[in-house]
Amino acid sequence: MPHEIPPRSGTAFLLSQGQTLTVTDILGEQVADLLAFNRHDIGEVISSGRTLDYASKIYLSTGDLLYSNRSQVMLEIIADDVGRHDFLLTPCSKDTFRIIYGDTDPHRGCFGNLAAALAPHGVTEDMIPVAFNCFMNVPVDAATGELRVDPPLSKAGESITFRAHMDLIIGLTACSALQSNNGSFKPIAYTIDD
Repeated sequence: MPHEIPPRSGTAFLLSQGQTLTVTDILGEQVADLLAFNRHDIGEVISSGRTLDYASKIYLSTGDLLYSNRSQVMLEIIADDVGRHDFLLTPCSKDTFRIIYGDTDPHRGCFGNLAAALAPHGVTEDMIPVAFNCFMNVPVDAATGELRVDPPLSKAGESITFRAHMDLIIGLTACSALQSNNGSFKPIAYTIDD
């Protein structure tokens, strides 16, 4: 049964080794920040640096592995309708909105949503790394290295599916940054299957 994450919010849940997680962009052009922690030792966490190093590329899709900070496989992408996700940019936060957008009363963003959702599992703010940003579209200029945040390529109903390689705690959001979601905030759905 699908679960729905309301716009600009987040959740946390358990995903057991061998189970699959499908993240679906219900309405299109909506990012979902995904974090993974080893359920039995939350000091082991998803690592953008390790993953991109071992993949030797920044755009990950079907067949690619997401590694932990201890070089263990946490998740494998087993299906992907979109083919463009981001693993470079950190979860948006109050500081993101203050520094980039100039907001005087900023939303807590994905960072705050993840921190609140993961707190019951013992995860503190300082333990939150760069997330795997499902559907986020960040082109990189090959000559200058400049990053640009463009609208997601995901269309309504498209999804990405992961298989867990260990028992995990997952944090997942419906992203709160206007630029990442082409100017509007929409829900995200997820399903877990054995």
